[in-house]
Amino acid sequence: MVLRLTAAVILTGMAVPTLAGADEIEVDYLRDIKPVLTARCYSCHGALKQEAKLRLDTVELMQVGSNAGPVIEPGNVEESYLLYVLTGEDGLRMPPEGEPLTDEQINAIRSWIAAGAPAPDDETPQQDPMDHWAFQAPVRPEVPEASSPEWGSNPIDAFLSAEHQRLGLSPLAEADRALLFRRVALDLTGLAPTRDELHAFLDDPSPDAYDRAVDRLLDSPHYGERWGRHWMDVWRYSDWDGYGQEVRESQPHIWRWRDWIVESLNDDLGYDQMIQAMLAADEIAPDDPDTLRATGFLVRNWYKFNRNIWLDATVEHTGKAFLGLTINCAKCHDHKYDPIPQTDYYRFRALFEPHEIATDRIPDQSDTSKDGLVRVFDAHADRPTYLFERGEESMPVESRPLEPAIPQMFDDAPEIAPVSLPPTAYYPGLREHVRREALDTARATVDTARTALEKAQTESEEGTSETSEDPLSPLRLAERGLKAALADLDAVEARLAADDARYAEAPDDRQIELLTIRAGLAERRAALARTEHDRILAEKALADARAALSDDDPKTAQAVTAAEKALTNATKAAEEAAQALDGPLPSSYSPFGPVRPATSTGRRLALAHWITDRENPLTARVAVNHVWMRHFGEPLVESVFDFGIGGSLPSHPELLDWLAVELIDSGWSLKHLHRLIVTSRAYRMQSWSDPDHPNTSIDPQNRFLWRMNPRRMESELVRDNVLRVAGSLDPTLGGPDLAPESALDTPRRSLYFRHAKEKRATFLKLFDSANVTSCYRRDVSVAPQQALALSNSPLTLGQARLLAGKLSESVSENADPSFIALAFEQVLGRAPSPEERDACLTYLQTQPAQLAEAESLTPFESGPESAIPPSTNPHQRARENLVHVLMNHSDFLTIR
Repeated sequence: MVLRLTAAVILTGMAVPTLAGADEIEVDYLRDIKPVLTARCYSCHGALKQEAKLRLDTVELMQVGSNAGPVIEPGNVEESYLLYVLTGEDGLRMPPEGEPLTDEQINAIRSWIAAGAPAPDDETPQQDPMDHWAFQAPVRPEVPEASSPEWGSNPIDAFLSAEHQRLGLSPLAEADRALLFRRVALDLTGLAPTRDELHAFLDDPSPDAYDRAVDRLLDSPHYGERWGRHWMDVWRYSDWDGYGQEVRESQPHIWRWRDWIVESLNDDLGYDQMIQAMLAADEIAPDDPDTLRATGFLVRNWYKFNRNIWLDATVEHTGKAFLGLTINCAKCHDHKYDPIPQTDYYRFRALFEPHEIATDRIPDQSDTSKDGLVRVFDAHADRPTYLFERGEESMPVESRPLEPAIPQMFDDAPEIAPVSLPPTAYYPGLREHVRREALDTARATVDTARTALEKAQTESEEGTSETSEDPLSPLRLAERGLKAALADLDAVEARLAADDARYAEAPDDRQIELLTIRAGLAERRAALARTEHDRILAEKALADARAALSDDDPKTAQAVTAAEKALTNATKAAEEAAQALDGPLPSSYSPFGPVRPATSTGRRLALAHWITDRENPLTARVAVNHVWMRHFGEPLVESVFDFGIGGSLPSHPELLDWLAVELIDSGWSLKHLHRLIVTSRAYRMQSWSDPDHPNTSIDPQNRFLWRMNPRRMESELVRDNVLRVAGSLDPTLGGPDLAPESALDTPRRSLYFRHAKEKRATFLKLFDSANVTSCYRRDVSVAPQQALALSNSPLTLGQARLLAGKLSESVSENADPSFIALAFEQVLGRAPSPEERDACLTYLQTQPAQLAEAESLTPFESGPESAIPPSTNPHQRARENLVHVLMNHSDFLTIR
């Protein structure tokens, strides 16, 4: 509805400014007014919320107004209160946050009111937020009838075919078999097929050859590595980060979570079970170290300097990763789009409030700084959660602690019930390997001390040592050492016996009391024996230092002083140990590690069960969207971490819901979802079309998938496949994170190199490796440094030379056409075109002459040298250069 208003219009006391160089202003309500109100006003005055009981989502509601009356008076600018608050003339500026409306926007509203505030007759109020599509549980829609049999065998194709028919789109034909096999191999395993694998596929004429190839790829252990990296993006995987050896974010040994992800995907563990384990493995399987690794999802958010930042990240990325909800937007105020009040943010935070980080010992390694199992547990069951005014942690509302809960917009709130833990879960010192190692260590110490005593006795009998009666003689020192070791062994045995009684299935209080006293006394005796031994050693050190004292060497005097101080400290410790032994009977003893709460709150378990409930409207949709995007290059819902009202509408809503229900009904099997997608006709289409194809005028962005989308490999695939095609890639799975600076000379998959804020391999970073802070969707850049990295990297240079040598072993020196064919198949997964073959053949025939003239070649003057030098044979070196060019080819870098 367009109004033309002359500059002379009717604004008593409030003239409408004219546009520069024009005599009239053109205002359209739907174009100029409503979008401004929608963007800036509806969050407080729409269906979501009605501050002062005012709604602005229709003109009729504006005239109904607030609790103080109408806010517009059509045709009367002076009586329209809306303008006063938009300009701030009454001392109250709206909107209260962000930039004020521009003069142009305010003038447009003024002109519109002056013209009578016209609006469409059928204007409807904003939709109830709870009617939003993503907040309704998905229901499996009926599969439409396809336009042709080949588009009807797979439900994905049937849904897309219906859209093709509606829009008049003609889907492209199936891709070339070699290209398709390379596409699906890269998609499912991240590794291009070898020449043998390619030929085995091409030589298989059976109609189910492709389906069987898909099954083999899904059964490959490299499937878990490929899709593990995808999900690590979504779940914000990060190795520890800090300054020097100081850990500031995440934790050491979190690589065990990475290995759990890979293993779980390879085992096709249900996506629901994966979520449950990541949020609450310590409450689901508290005594299973393999499953406890999953809680790395929560460990990753740890932040040394501020627990609030740690919990903020946990709330934000639990909401985004699993639910596609920006719960974090309600930290400082009510959510502007979704029905999530600020209190719900802090109730959601309360679900995580009690948890803490621990590193458990693993077998054969008692030092958790060197290795260990990092996991979470509930340590603070009684810790309250307060709302922070305006999100400021300095302003907690301590008068009103908040109970843990999911957002109230969902009716099916989970029941929270405490979880009783087995003793070995809350007291890891009861685990068999910890007990065994404690006993073995004590026994080994006794054996060492006894051997030392036997040696000292022999030397004393042979007269080769000091007098045996000397209290500082080796014999007496060895006797003291054995006594201390035996006392330590006795203390370990006594503590183990006391633990057995304390944590027995049917504990006997009297037995516990007696064994506790015995263990405490044994520890005191061991402490006294140890400190007495230390005191004698200190006396010996002082005597030796005094004997070596020299007036000419000031260092000897310093040594005497240090020895005197050490003796003083040792004597004091021995006296304190003797006093403790003579003190009251002990009521406790030292456990073999930390003892944590025996009951977990059950909050995270309740949350995990709610998130993975089949009636949850978001979880399956969000997962399907992530998988779809990584297969097709574009998601079904563009706003991949925001399915809320402020997010994007799905491009294919019925297909999304069908796939979501299918995922749930398959037992949340991700492999089932992959198989369904990659066997579809849509996935198998060609990715290239003529620029003048009729489809491009109908759907230029390919939103309705009439062709496949080509995609550049992610950074990890670029590096991995340089090694793969050369036959150098080390297929070993799992293990500790590798130093990022070794990425150019260590042939492991890129997944295993340390990935943190300040610890990322440069080669991978150049090709847009995951942003550690947030990476729900990879950025893809085109930068000169990428081409330079591929051209000049010692990795590609060395691997090209290595591969050229291997290929040359298969053909004679004069068989350049055969070499070219092998190189194309090995590097690009296809045969060369006639033009490519001729160009390469000309190169191999002319280049050796230039390479033979060494004095005419320009050496590299900077950059790291490749570990594999170029061939001294000019013809072979030309072959190396050709392979290097193919590794820089766009077909190598692209999944087509």
